[in-house]
Amino acid sequence: MNPHPPPDVIIRPAVPGDAAGVVAVLNPIIESGRHTAFTRPFTVEAERAFIRAFPARGVFHVAVDPADGTIAGFQTLAPFSTDSPAFDHVGTMGTYVALDRHRQGIGGRLFAATFRAAVLLGFTKIFTYVRADNAAGLKAYLGQGFRVVGTAEKQALIAGRYVDEIIIEKLLVP
Repeated sequence: MNPHPPPDVIIRPAVPGDAAGVVAVLNPIIESGRHTAFTRPFTVEAERAFIRAFPARGVFHVAVDPADGTIAGFQTLAPFSTDSPAFDHVGTMGTYVALDRHRQGIGGRLFAATFRAAVLLGFTKIFTYVRADNAAGLKAYLGQGFRVVGTAEKQALIAGRYVDEIIIEKLLVP
């Protein structure tokens, strides 16, 4: 018997109407000062515009709790660069789970859905960063098959303190 059954969430593409739910997940994470390099909260209007403008070749998934329709987490995968076709196979990812929903398997569900969609869109590699002081976030990514490829020292300046970021990647196909 699995001691941690899969969470009862629905993973689906984000729509502009999800903006308030996404902000309700993201802003407390930003305010905690521990899990992201974002330092300013987002407005619903800014998030709605972000969702509308999200790249057509990107993936923006939300994890919705079917009991009440709230968003429990979300994940984005956007092209790493649009400046050269040499990078068309590389995406960059962000993963956010509501602070009160950590360790419930929601991130795992988001990763699985995003990996499937990414391959269908022609991505073969995901390259991203995790704050060096976010051990839980790094553990989550490593548990999904990412590997550490380096450290960007003093990458972010947050509340007057430099924070390193761990550079990670995952190959989606051999």
